[in-house]
Amino acid sequence: MANEGKLLAFVQADQADQMLMVIRQSPYGEDAWIIGETTDDHPGRVYMKTRIGGERIVDMLTGEQLPCIC
Repeated sequence: MANEGKLLAFVQADQADQMLMVIRQSPYGEDAWIIGETTDDHPGRVYMKTRIGGERIVDMLTGEQLPCIC
């Protein structure tokens, strides 16, 4: 999926805070956050927590993934 200027990194849990600190040292990463974690709870599925505290499956995109043409 095209999304220029973004980074999604998977790191070991015990190294996440150190990685975040390094990324935030760059002006491009000063707004970086840890946004999730991997677990064995739902193999093969991605779940997200909703604003009201529920959970829902994050589905795969359907159709063609076209890049942004600006």
